[in-house]
Order: sequence, then structure tokens, then C-alpha cells
Amino acid sequence: MDPLKEMAAKLAQDPHPQSPSTRRVWVPGPVIVGAGPSGLAVAACLKERGIPRLILERAQCLGSLWKLHTYDRLRLHLPKQFCQLPHYPFPQSFPTYPTKEQFITYLDSYATHFNLRPMFGRSVVKAQYDTRHGLWRVLVSGPKKEVVEYVCQWLVVATGENAEPYMADIVGREEYKGVIIHSSEYKSGEEYSDKKVMVVGCGNSGMELCLDLCNHNAYPSLVVRDSVHILPQQMLGTSTFGLSMCLLKWFPLKLVDQFLLLISRLMLGDTAQFGINRPAIGPLEYKSVSGKTPVLDIGTLSKVKDGTVKVFPAIKRLTRQGAEFVDGRMENFDAIIFATGFKSNVPSWLKDTTMFSEKDGYPVKPFPEGWKGENGLYAVGFTKRGLLGASHDAIMIAEDIDRDWKTKAKQLMQQRSISE
Repeated sequence: MDPLKEMAAKLAQDPHPQSPSTRRVWVPGPVIVGAGPSGLAVAACLKERGIPRLILERAQCLGSLWKLHTYDRLRLHLPKQFCQLPHYPFPQSFPTYPTKEQFITYLDSYATHFNLRPMFGRSVVKAQYDTRHGLWRVLVSGPKKEVVEYVCQWLVVATGENAEPYMADIVGREEYKGVIIHSSEYKSGEEYSDKKVMVVGCGNSGMELCLDLCNHNAYPSLVVRDSVHILPQQMLGTSTFGLSMCLLKWFPLKLVDQFLLLISRLMLGDTAQFGINRPAIGPLEYKSVSGKTPVLDIGTLSKVKDGTVKVFPAIKRLTRQGAEFVDGRMENFDAIIFATGFKSNVPSWLKDTTMFSEKDGYPVKPFPEGWKGENGLYAVGFTKRGLLGASHDAIMIAEDIDRDWKTKAKQLMQQRSISE
């Protein structure tokens, strides 16, 4: 008998950890939690190696962040060659920076091409390693509130960095009488025409939302709480990101940073004079230290320069009609949009492991070492390097599981040979 199936049979005789109504299912390959780009990438790499896998997704569709929680005008901020998933490039007909709809089409095609069929409406309640049997127990709530425990030898966490919207807790929030939403709820500036809107957060999303609001005749203001690097999306006729990656092959990081800042100053001017201060260290070094990505400007800065977009410092408190800022200014707003990013939710369901930090839900080991944990536990999509980092991790994970898979198959053949 297959030793893994034998172990599963022993598990079946164990009392259920939750209740007698909990159904237990044995999964011969890895369980992948999350059907976003990261989860699909791992599943495709495993499929290419002939390894069975089960994908669990809490939403009713794959790529739910892209399909349900992004704004209409969104495009990839990096060129498509840095965002494609393993073993399946973007169509040549797609532009350098694909639109939201094009990327969603790509994800659907990716799943179809590799025949990936996630189980939708499955929310992981708890995942824990069973030290007695050497297996993972993954407790899942289904679409009809039924509870199933999946038992497997490998567990891949692919819920990613953007699992839950993050909104800062600001004094006076309950006092404010206008509309407050997170950027994940924003679709278009059309509904904000002729309204004064405060966008909290100066990342790529916050900057692009301001531009979209301008294009729909709204009056946006941008709250810049911290220092941030703003770079042109294109530099010297090519993408700034691609140019940076090329230069890093030949020159030290600090020298490349100096070059990027010089060209940015010539193209964009001194952003500090508009209330947007740069960090003390260069953009690439700052990214490696803090994990914060430089903003790639697609036109918002020109709106800041001409005064169409007002810039404010951190918020001291919200008022009934608007906000008071730390510099003493007060302003009224019809709506507030928090472009403050997302957070990981891993600590809420993955138990008793040292791989992930309880504080922020990221792997404790930084990239490129954070993809592998203990006891067959893996992470993909937590690199703070976008889809390029996720693809790297997906390939590494599939290779590692494949080695383990082949080792166990070899052991099984040896056992059968001895028994015969």
C-alpha cells in the first residue's frame, strides 16, 4: 500500500478535530490557498511537472483582487515582460502596459491553458501542521457553510500581500459626515465630478486615482504623510524599471540610484517644492530596506505642479466637514479615499509556524529566501517585488516539491521491490 495513503487511512480513524460533521479529504499533492496570479503560477508550474494539486479560493472567481477590487483605468505599472507568469507569455498584440481588462483576460487564458480549476467559495478557517502524522490539516468553510478538512503533505500559501484592505485609524473618523471608502471600492472618478476629494496615500494607486479624478472634473487633494520617491515611468526611451534592472547588472546599487535621481530631477524637477519629499537614500536602496516601491509617474505630477491637485501633509484629525492637517491647515471635503494599501491575513488562519511574522503576515526571511518554510510549507506572492517576484517563487516551489515527490516515489518503488 502507498505509505501516504496508509497514513491517510490512519488519519481517517482519528476523531475529527472540530465536530463529527466535518468531512475529511485526502489530497495527494499540494494544497494551494489562493487563486490569484501567485497561486495560478504555482499550480501551472506543478502541472508542468505532472504533480496533482488542489487550489482553494475564498472568492467566486480567480484573480478576485483584479476583477473585483481595482479601479477601471488601472494598467500594469511595469512593462508586460516583467509581469508575465511562468510558461505562458502575454499575447504580442497586448501593449507594453496592459490594461486591467487585458490582464484579467490573460489570467483567465492562463487558467484555461493549464486546465487549472480552483475550488471557489472555499475560505480557509485554520491550517495547522499535525506533528504526529507529519501532515497538514486545512480546515475549510464552503459556500454552503459546510466544513471540510483537507489533509496534505505540502501547503502553499498564495493569499499574497493584498489579502485585506488596510485603512489607517484616524482621530475623528466617526465625526466626519462625508463619504469614506478604501481604494479597493473605487471604480471611476465619474461619480465624484465637481466634488472635493481627499486621497490619503501617495503610492502608485493614490497618484493614479488623483489623475483619474482630475479627468472626471473632480477636485482632488493628495495627503503625503511620508517621504516618497517619484520616478518617470519612462526614462531615456525605455521603461525606468527595465533600465534599472539592466544597469544593476553592471554597476553598484548606489551608483544606479544616483543616476536615477539625476535623470528624475531633470525630467520631473524637485518634488520637495510641491510638498513631496524624497527619502534620504536612493529609490532602489529604499525599496530594499523598506519594501516600499517608488511611484512611477504617469502624469499626476504635472497636475500637482499646476495646482490642480493640492498636496497636504499628514492628517491631525478629521472634522465634521473635512480634515485638519499637522501644519494647521483645515479643508472641507465631500469624500475621502484611503489609498493606503492592503495587508496580509496569514496570521489569522495559519497556526503554529515560525515562517510568517505575526506582526505583518510576511515571511520572516526576506526575498529571495522567503519562499520555503518548514514541514512542506511554502509562500508565494510575498516578495514585495510584484509579479516578477511571484514567478520566481512559483518556479522554486515547484522544483522543490518535485524533488520531494520523486524521492517519495523512489522510496515507494524500493519498498515494493523489497516486498516482492
